[in-house]
Amino acid sequence: MPTKGQTITNPTNGDSYEFFETARDTNGERVTMKAIINSKGQLVPNHLHVFQDETFEVISGKLTIFFDGQTKKLSAGDKITLPKNIPHNHYNNEDAAVTYIHSVTPALDFDYLIENLVGLAADGKSKNGKFGLVQELVTLKYLDSKSYLADIPIGVQNVLMNTIAPIGRLFGYRAIYKKYSGIEK
Repeated sequence: MPTKGQTITNPTNGDSYEFFETARDTNGERVTMKAIINSKGQLVPNHLHVFQDETFEVISGKLTIFFDGQTKKLSAGDKITLPKNIPHNHYNNEDAAVTYIHSVTPALDFDYLIENLVGLAADGKSKNGKFGLVQELVTLKYLDSKSYLADIPIGVQNVLMNTIAPIGRLFGYRAIYKKYSGIEK
């Protein structure tokens, strides 16, 4: 379970996330965390959030933002809000680490998502920012933080989520794993 002050670190690459505010702390209003990303390249596929806006404020380094079909770099002091329902991504594309404050509103279960993405990556279940189609479909279907992959039509994803994700759960796939968060979803 995510807690204020908790730092989770991926031991394979040193990327870390410190929770400043969790969904529980803010009565679901937002999740706020500090991220220090050493990894170069995308950590998750391009995506969009149905219900949530994301704000990034760069503290040091450069953060690459893919937003609405365009890519740009943010430097220390730069801040951007990515509104819901617009395809986006954010990642470090430099040789040096980037540090930023990341806020998501409303919170829903985004803090659990972060715990699980880091846990899965640390366990070697991610390759080049992709977690495998079955894992991604289970995550997309069963999280309250409803998201879609940007590169697959939403109608196709809905069909796949409603057919493959339940089967994936039979084989042990979860959106939130007890191993990483203390609960299962």
